[in-house]
Amino acid sequence: MSSVAGQMFMLQALIIVLLVAAAVASLALTARNDRFQAARARSLAAAESFAHAPGLPAVLRGPNPASVLQPLAEAARKTGNVDFIVVMNPDGIRYSSPRPERIGKKFIGTIGPASTGHVTIESLQGPVGEEIQAVVPVKDGGRVVGMVASGLKVSKISGAADRLLPFLIGAGAGALALATAGTALVSRRLRRQTHGLGPAEMTRMYEHHDAVLHAVREGVVIVGDEDRVVLANDEARRLLALPPDVEGRQVDSLHLDSRMTGLLLSRRDASDAVLPVGDSLLAVNNRSTDRHGGPPGSVATLRDSTELRALAGKAEAAQGRLRLLYEASVTVGTTLDVTRTAEQLTEVAARWFADYVTVDLAEPVLHGDEPPPGGYAQAPELRRVALGGTFSHPQYRVGEVYRYAPATPMATVFVSERPVLVPDLSAASEWRAGDPERTRIVIEHGLQSLITVPLKARGVLMGVANFWRMRESPPLEEDDLTLAEELAARAAVCIDNARRFTREHAMAVTLQRSLLPRVLPEQTALDVAYRYLPARTGVGGDWFDVIPLPGARVALVVGDVVGHGLHAAATMGRLRTAVQNFSTLDLPPDELLAHLDDLVDRTDRDTATGTAANTDSDRDTGPAKDELTITGATCLYAIYDPTTGTCTMARAGHPPPAVVHPDGTVEVTELPAGPPLGVGGLPFEAAELRLPEGSSLVLYTDGLVEDRERDLNTGLETLCTALACPSRPPEEICDVVISTLQPARQSDDIALLVARTHLTDPGRIAEWDVPSEPSAVAGARADVTRQLTRWGLEEQAFTTELILSELITNAIRYAPGPIKVRLLYDRTLICEVTDTSSTSPHLRYAADEDEGGRGLFLIAQLAEHWGTRYFARGKVIWAEQAVT
Repeated sequence: MSSVAGQMFMLQALIIVLLVAAAVASLALTARNDRFQAARARSLAAAESFAHAPGLPAVLRGPNPASVLQPLAEAARKTGNVDFIVVMNPDGIRYSSPRPERIGKKFIGTIGPASTGHVTIESLQGPVGEEIQAVVPVKDGGRVVGMVASGLKVSKISGAADRLLPFLIGAGAGALALATAGTALVSRRLRRQTHGLGPAEMTRMYEHHDAVLHAVREGVVIVGDEDRVVLANDEARRLLALPPDVEGRQVDSLHLDSRMTGLLLSRRDASDAVLPVGDSLLAVNNRSTDRHGGPPGSVATLRDSTELRALAGKAEAAQGRLRLLYEASVTVGTTLDVTRTAEQLTEVAARWFADYVTVDLAEPVLHGDEPPPGGYAQAPELRRVALGGTFSHPQYRVGEVYRYAPATPMATVFVSERPVLVPDLSAASEWRAGDPERTRIVIEHGLQSLITVPLKARGVLMGVANFWRMRESPPLEEDDLTLAEELAARAAVCIDNARRFTREHAMAVTLQRSLLPRVLPEQTALDVAYRYLPARTGVGGDWFDVIPLPGARVALVVGDVVGHGLHAAATMGRLRTAVQNFSTLDLPPDELLAHLDDLVDRTDRDTATGTAANTDSDRDTGPAKDELTITGATCLYAIYDPTTGTCTMARAGHPPPAVVHPDGTVEVTELPAGPPLGVGGLPFEAAELRLPEGSSLVLYTDGLVEDRERDLNTGLETLCTALACPSRPPEEICDVVISTLQPARQSDDIALLVARTHLTDPGRIAEWDVPSEPSAVAGARADVTRQLTRWGLEEQAFTTELILSELITNAIRYAPGPIKVRLLYDRTLICEVTDTSSTSPHLRYAADEDEGGRGLFLIAQLAEHWGTRYFARGKVIWAEQAVT
């Protein structure tokens, strides 16, 4: 709209809009007056017609005017096309109304003049618009006997103005469209002639043309069709040393360089053609001006590229440094292995920066320890851990331990903790004098320059990195020193992280192994083999246990704590200790897991309460709540009884065990899963399996059968395939399973427990029933003596008789119902007395005057161990003696 055509269009549009608006307003006023006049006339005609109707005064004097007048008034209203006709008495009480409920009510309006014999016409503002109503008196012999009112909404009156309004608006729109079309044609023609510019824009363009042209730092030379200079700006005059009156002169008369003159006169296209002019190099671009119908000639732009070429070299070098640093940032430190991190540094630097790169570290760093704090008086013993280059370094090979001579740059770095640059090794007189043999070997191999940089992180000097260049390469300079320092600083942080990880991982592994069983306990029920493999990136909380139980039974435990690190290992130790403590109560597996779940839940609540009570500073420095809780641990607890060949087990969110039967059939038991420990809310369910002798029970953690690349079902199928060979002993089964299922990149701990079952020889089990009467004790003692004689244990007879008689007497005295005695000859001699009482006996000291209370004390003195275990309908009191 800034163009002339646009301004003309806006003016025309404004005039048309104003004319249309004035016409519409005038038409609206005329229509309003017409409506009012028509409404007045129609209302008055209807009211007077009804008021002057014959017989109306007689009806008004009648006994019930409303019943007669209501239908007549409604008929007249519809015929007269008005909104209402109301007949009323002189006091304004209605006899008729379009709304019957208003009959008998007072009329709303001005009725005073009508009651005196005059006609009233008034305008009222109703709820749906303006209304005109007329009130006409009804006379009888000159006396007013009633009134008739009629009314009509003004909006119902339509006139000629309503029909003219669309035509008027259409005419205005047509005029506006014609103005638009005319303006578009004019605007298009003007844009074609002025290239879309208005007069003001063209004026400003020509006013600023010279200022802009002479202000740019690029020379512009325009040559016309007669090979004359049409225009040359100030920069072109300076670059080409042109005279002040250059405009209008022939190009070949300016005494320019022949190549520059030929390019300006040729009118050929050129892009960044570099031409020497004096001591400068000019980048020239030349374009013809008549290719799109313009005037004949050419335009050349000139740019001084002398400084740009120097800057381009520096920019290219800076870009190479940035590329090297980027490559180092994404390559060095991708693992938490000290040696591999050092190798990554040598690989990157040897590819982008130096011909040979070596990394030497102090020996403690490789084991995760920090070198001794404080400064060095001389270089310590170092180990070469990485070398990058096309052949072995002439001084030391990878893996060698050595100490640099005091005069070497490496020793200087350890003493000063600052980088050292040796641009010319042949001129390093101090080095050559202090270590002549090594220096001679280095020079003979063609190494020319060296930068030695300390590998230092968090104030700890861990080693040095050496960057070497050959004679064929540019020597290392001061500018390279900063880059070498940056590379070494980044690598040092990564090496320190790997060192700290190595230390923490070693500590966690040590803690984990110290909390696991070092040797398996002696027992005869199972042949057991196990494997424990800690994760490579962080120790987890997997554990296993083999716990001997009374009655020659054995408990097998496998558990897993979610998470990694020291916290997971410590939590595992707490859970393993709790399981061992609970196992001494000789509980069924489901009850033991329930107690363990309560312990975990209580521990979590205590942890949450303690964390909530910490101050803000404690929260900043202490471990987070999630790192302290145990929720997420799993456990599988199984009890094997060799006397019956049964295995009772329960699990808390742990993978199910596998059973290898003697015939080679492998079965993953359908054991109810149960919730993980600490979740609570659901009970645990135990299942009982009967295992033939020679069966193998395989317990494991999820790290064996599940990882990022293998789901649980696939892992279980692979496990079953690896176990399908019943003749292997447990040790071989462990080896085969680990070699088959261990992931290439193990990210979780693996615990594996394989137990081959045995059955107790029936000849070593003796059991019989004892009547619940005191006289039966003597017979039981005799039976025990005979049985021990068969087993060749005559020396144990007296002690066993005392123990058994006390146990039977206690059962007869306190437990109603049958009593059963069982002897087991295993590694130890076990006496068991079963009764129907659930009351647990307690060991106590009897007073001098007490007649009883010394039986259990006597048993505790004679037996190595004794205790009580419960079942659904009673208990078993047992005592265990060593076999001599």
